Amino acid sequence: MKPAFRRLTLGSATAVLAVSLAACSSSSSSSSTTSGNSSGPTTTVAIPTTVIPTQATNADIAATVPASIKSSGQLTVALDATYAPDEFVAPSSTQIIGMDVDLSKAIAQTLGLKPVLINATFDTIIPGINSGKYDLGASSFTDTLARQKVVDFVDYFQAGEGFYVKTGSGNSFNGLDSLCGHTVSVESGTTEQSDAVAQAKKCKSEGKSTVTVLAFDNQNQANLAVSSGRAQVGFADSQIAAYIVATSGGVFSNSGSAFAVAPYGLATNKGNGLATPVAAAVNALIKNGVYNQILTKWGVQSGAVTTATINGATS
Repeated sequence: MKPAFRRLTLGSATAVLAVSLAACSSSSSSSSTTSGNSSGPTTTVAIPTTVIPTQATNADIAATVPASIKSSGQLTVALDATYAPDEFVAPSSTQIIGMDVDLSKAIAQTLGLKPVLINATFDTIIPGINSGKYDLGASSFTDTLARQKVVDFVDYFQAGEGFYVKTGSGNSFNGLDSLCGHTVSVESGTTEQSDAVAQAKKCKSEGKSTVTVLAFDNQNQANLAVSSGRAQVGFADSQIAAYIVATSGGVFSNSGSAFAVAPYGLATNKGNGLATPVAAAVNALIKNGVYNQILTKWGVQSGAVTTATINGATS
C-alpha cells in the first residue's frame, strides 16, 4: 500500500515453517524447477501443479458488480510478483503464479469476468486503483485503518511478520525491540517498512541505538541486501520470510517467531461498490472448498479465515 504499509501473513512460527513450497508437495502434485533468488545460489524448488477448477459464474453475485467493470468484461488485477509464494513469476517463465493469483482468477470467474493480471511495483498499486488503472489489488496487502482512508479492503487471510538473517552471521532477532542498533532490509511501501521506521524512533526515544532502514523497490533487492551483508536482517511477512529461507540453499535462516498478526485485504477503489461482490465471491469460494484448496496448494492454509469481511482492520 502506499503509505508505509504492506503485505503480511501467518500467525505462528509453526505456521511459518509450513509455508515452503517443498512442503506443498505433500498435499499436491508438484514439479521440480530450478529457481534462483537474490540470495545468490540456485536451488531446486517444488512448484505445486494442483489444478484449481474453473469457477462457474454466480449470477446473483455477478449482478452486483459495478456497471463500469461489468461492461468491460474483465477484472484487472495488480500484483507485485516478487513475493513468493503469494505472487511471483514462475522460474524460467513470464507467468505469474501463487496463492493470490489462483484466488484472483477464481474470484473473477465467480463474478463472470475475465481475469487480467498485471505485474506492478507494490507501492504503485493503490494509486493505480485510485486512478482507475486497476480494479483490484491482490498483492498481500495488510488491511490497516490508514489504508482504508483511500481504498476498501476485502479481508481474506491472516498474516504475521518475520525476520530472516544470513546463515552464520551471528545475529539473532525476535520482535521489533531487537532491531535497535541494527540495519534492516525491507520492501518499500510495506507494513514492515512502516514498523521498522516506527521502531527506529522508539529506539532513539529510549536512548538506544536507532535502526537503519534500507527500503528497496522489490523483495528480491531486499534479499540481496541481506545476503551481501549490507543489512543485518531482512523483514517480511512471515510466510514470505519462510519461503525466502526455504529456497535460499542455506544462505538464509529464520530468526525469532512470527508476530503482529493482521488481516490481508484485497484492495478496491474506495466506495465504488466492488468490495461487496468480491467479498461475496470469496465467501462462495470458502463455502465450496476452492478457497481452502488454493491455500493448501501453496502451503499457507494456516492463514485461512472462515469468512471474508470488508474493512475489518482495527488499527
